[in-house]
Amino acid sequence: MQQIDPLLTARESAAVLQVSYVTFYRLIAGGTVPKPMKFGQLSRWAKSDIEAVIEAAKAQRVAA
Repeated sequence: MQQIDPLLTARESAAVLQVSYVTFYRLIAGGTVPKPMKFGQLSRWAKSDIEAVIEAAKAQRVAA
């Protein structure tokens, strides 16, 4: 059975990363966070994509 990957709003995604809404958009502009999926004018991020950002940060910390 396939699990559904929840879609998060910008505010929800920022909360998962524990950053402000403005900082979240700065992370997108800087390429740290992937660009959103667009549904009309709605922007959404897969929860797995946001979790991947956290895992990448962990990997950088260990490698440094």
